[in-house]
Amino acid sequence: MRGPVPDPAPGPAGLGPVPDPAPVPAALGPVPDPAPAPVPPEILAALARTRPLPAVSAVLRGALHARRMLLLKSLLVRVDRARGVLPAAVRRRFEDDWTLLERAERTDAAAVRAVLDYPTTGAWLAAALAAPDGPDFADGLAGLGALAVAAALRAGCRFRTTRTLPAGTLPLPGIGLLRCARGPVRLSGRAGALRITDGSGRTLLLPGPAPAGPGTRWSADGALAWSALHPLPGGTAVLDDVDPHRVPAGGIGPAALPAAERPYADPAAWAARWRDAHALLAATHPARAAETLALVRAVVPLAPSAGGAPPVSATVRTAPGAVLAQLPADRRELAELLVHETHHTKLAVLDELVPLWRPGGSLHRVGWRRDPRPVPGVLQGAYAHLALLDLWGRARTGPARSWRRRAAERFEVCREQVAEALSVLAESDELTPCGREFVRRMGSHHAHLGTAAHPPG
Repeated sequence: MRGPVPDPAPGPAGLGPVPDPAPVPAALGPVPDPAPAPVPPEILAALARTRPLPAVSAVLRGALHARRMLLLKSLLVRVDRARGVLPAAVRRRFEDDWTLLERAERTDAAAVRAVLDYPTTGAWLAAALAAPDGPDFADGLAGLGALAVAAALRAGCRFRTTRTLPAGTLPLPGIGLLRCARGPVRLSGRAGALRITDGSGRTLLLPGPAPAGPGTRWSADGALAWSALHPLPGGTAVLDDVDPHRVPAGGIGPAALPAAERPYADPAAWAARWRDAHALLAATHPARAAETLALVRAVVPLAPSAGGAPPVSATVRTAPGAVLAQLPADRRELAELLVHETHHTKLAVLDELVPLWRPGGSLHRVGWRRDPRPVPGVLQGAYAHLALLDLWGRARTGPARSWRRRAAERFEVCREQVAEALSVLAESDELTPCGREFVRRMGSHHAHLGTAAHPPG
């Protein structure tokens, strides 16, 4: 759902109470777009040139959070309007979850924001809002409970709650996944520690704060299991190989690649490759390395391809900040992949602020894909490859000898491909006025890359 309407009476830090029943239709229906938030011209110009500036990252993080709040409150409005058809137990659970989320926010707003802005939270919100009225929508609302428990844990709230887990799992976004037998589970949190007790009295105690630490812990008899996410070194990103919303139901790419399941995600290999890739980025372009650390919240391992197909990576529009990828062969490939997918995230967030294209049906050939692409796809690809051109331009004379030749070869090939894509975009009538200006600035930066040994920024 695009452009939801926020609740008119937010609380002190943004959430606000569940509204009283109102005589409104049972289904939300279309919701008009609000006026997009203005983007300072200098920020838009820096984005078009792929410049990795802290001010740009701050604007994008703020825009992402505003979008999550709008979606969350759109869900609140829809629940309020569907009171007459939602089962009473579902309504009570939703209200209890909202109250817990509010209390967590009053305790530590920054901790709650980290959970709200986590990529899979966006994927859950999109799925819940898209669900049709009836059992599907009621089932989707259970995600608010997982969100509230995760927020309360991160905030260090003291709470007790009982959950019924029909699927035998409880995913806590950005923290981990609980597995147990189907049925009711009692959760008790205090100072970030979590006590889990199932219907048979089995207990698993996870010490705080916000039960971190990689790996899986089991109850004494193996009936309860807690799988914490693996932190990646040097920042706040995690390797997420457990959240059920981390990959769309249809998989990724033409081969419909699923997520790699634990224990086959190879966290040790990912951590080593991540550390080496960031060291290489920092040595080649420190600002670019800092940007990826600021904007990438999660890496989602994908299952291997069959038959030695080229590695696959992706960014899901509803979950910006997550890089979905197969493990790259070396640190150079991962460095390039991170820059590529970070720019898909940047453009996805920007388009929520300032629409860059209009709906249209034209398809165009691009040098980096075999299949013809719609205008949004051409723009996404050109933008990510423009950032790679900037990176390769620096790597040609950078400190990593093993990268210089590869970077020089890729720079020359990719420069022509981006030029052709920019030409397609310049002639398209599917771009908005802001989109045309954005592409013009991309073209200016592309021209400069051909003459400057080290582009600015």
